[in-house]
Amino acid sequence: MRRDAFTRRGVIAGLAALAAVPARAFAEESVPWSAGTEKPTLAAPPNTADCHHHIYDSRFPVAANAVLRPADATVAMYRLLQQRLGTTRHVIVQPSTYGVDNRCLLDALMQFGQATARGVAVVNTEVTDAELKQLHAAGVRGIRFNLAPPGATTFAMVEPLARRVQPLGWHIQVHAPGAVIVEHAALWESQPCEVVFDHMARIRPELGVHDPVFALASRLLQKGKAWVKLSGAYLNSKVGPPTYADCTVVAQAYVKEAPERLVWGSDWPHPTEKVKPDDAILFDLLAQWVPDEATRTRILVDNPGRLYGFG
Repeated sequence: MRRDAFTRRGVIAGLAALAAVPARAFAEESVPWSAGTEKPTLAAPPNTADCHHHIYDSRFPVAANAVLRPADATVAMYRLLQQRLGTTRHVIVQPSTYGVDNRCLLDALMQFGQATARGVAVVNTEVTDAELKQLHAAGVRGIRFNLAPPGATTFAMVEPLARRVQPLGWHIQVHAPGAVIVEHAALWESQPCEVVFDHMARIRPELGVHDPVFALASRLLQKGKAWVKLSGAYLNSKVGPPTYADCTVVAQAYVKEAPERLVWGSDWPHPTEKVKPDDAILFDLLAQWVPDEATRTRILVDNPGRLYGFG
């Protein structure tokens, strides 16, 4: 009897101890590659789209010259982030890790389904028309030129590939340092399809809105030639978390220029960052970046619908 009683007391005591542990202690591992445990204060409107994230899966081979080689950040893991943030639609961006081998991207799109997922692929000039059609059927709506530094794609590929994807209704997506984007201003101005600039066009934080790339991006936004992703605050800030105040000035300036040409992205799993940011804090930045609720809904829901062809 004493042994049974001791066992029961032990179980009860154990349960009481578990109940006393803060909920965040259990959620700490629930969203890999993301710091923090709490949900954002800002409520995501229905059909909110995360327009920039990656999927990494060790089932697929890494490109021989890949610099970034993160551990797995899978479809199942990303679903946990969606649950935390309240997002539903999303855009998977092919990372530099896989070069022009888009099999991981295609697999992820198949798992998510086209009702809520779109993709941005990476191809070079050797891609066939049949391959482009296969990518389109899977939900791809753009191609990315990661030129920071150049890897699988180069500036010389931009024009010929833009001509080939334009009939599909695709855009070209550009990731490069702001100064490099400005050096090739004429290239972006002359493309037959729309241009999407990653991570606020990588404005230098010490220059902010006085960086020439802001003037270039704003001009293209006003012409209806470009889009800008409000993402990657940690890439463009010297102030850092939790306020990223220098990024707030830039984001608000973009919102003032052309709110109809902006989308938002998490950049999960934040492959460049050794210390992972808190995705709830990053999402809550939108309350300051876009204080007007109607404009915020436009950026989170309506604009992605137009750019990526969501329902």
